Amino acid sequence: MSEGLQATDVARPRLRSLVTTIVFVLISVMIVRDILIRRWAGTPPAPPDTTQQSR
Repeated sequence: MSEGLQATDVARPRLRSLVTTIVFVLISVMIVRDILIRRWAGTPPAPPDTTQQSR
């Protein structure tokens, strides 16, 4: 009976590690995708919000 418990105890940290790795990879892909889309979207940058005072 203790052998069955040891096998599941080993499997759980591996599963958690796998899930954590997958989450980090997905977040990284979304961040890189967002950066690339913003860079090559072709829209000019927004003008600054400050107004120039006349002299």
